[in-house]
Amino acid sequence: MTSPRFTAACVQMRSTRDPLRNRDDAVRLIREAAAAGAQFVQTPEVTNLCERDTKRLREISQSEGEHEVLAGLRQAARETKVWLQIGSLSVRAGEKIANRAYMIDPAGKIVARYDKIHLFDVDLPNGETWRESNTFTGGDQATLVETPWGLVGMSICYDVRFPYLYRAEAEAGVFMLTAPACFTRQTGEAHWQVLQRARAIENGAFMVSAAQGGLHEDGRESYGHSIIVDPWGRVLAEAGNEPGLIMAEIDLALVADARQRIPTLRHTRSFAVATRKSETPQLDAAE
Repeated sequence: MTSPRFTAACVQMRSTRDPLRNRDDAVRLIREAAAAGAQFVQTPEVTNLCERDTKRLREISQSEGEHEVLAGLRQAARETKVWLQIGSLSVRAGEKIANRAYMIDPAGKIVARYDKIHLFDVDLPNGETWRESNTFTGGDQATLVETPWGLVGMSICYDVRFPYLYRAEAEAGVFMLTAPACFTRQTGEAHWQVLQRARAIENGAFMVSAAQGGLHEDGRESYGHSIIVDPWGRVLAEAGNEPGLIMAEIDLALVADARQRIPTLRHTRSFAVATRKSETPQLDAAE
């Protein structure tokens, strides 16, 4: 019988422009997490490559069948016998790139894939401009994964700003939500922790999100602060912005407890949105 408790780990990285170097860094940290007792390990978004040059990104990205980083991480899961959530990899998909997450079982088998649904197309106040849709193809399907402990919901980074995705996953029965990320420093300082805690509180679920952190070779600066939040919104572990590990115990009893105390999933109701015209009399021009 599977224990109602297990240890989860977030691998925080500062991915470079060299996929094989990033693979080796991730594998080393996965092994460290497993040696410390983690049974579930998650890496951040774009584990294999941080690259702002879209031409080079297209050239260097590999299809799933030939993907050296994916193969190396699957082997690491086999060696360490952990459930491994690869936060995402850039994977060639036709003329564009998929920002694709994977769930790998302890035998190294791919049991689930998730393509990032919400693409980050924004102009930030500090002058940063991001147009993920120019390079990446967006997904259109939420993904839930059966694990020995129950259902885990997958998402990636910018998805965390769209609460309906997590509510749909919670209503489908997940006990743990995930949003591995490469958040910008500016948006991370403003919103990262509150978004993670909000998604956990709203749904009475654990939130586990590994992140990229620090100044990358391609010039971007990511926020870091990988985080594990319990269903009551308590931060169980949080990193700074340096590469490394955070770990926390996941106690499934806390999910049932939170959902019993604040039963929002049972109280959800459908509703219509009505717009009412103002009935305030219009003033005559002479008045």
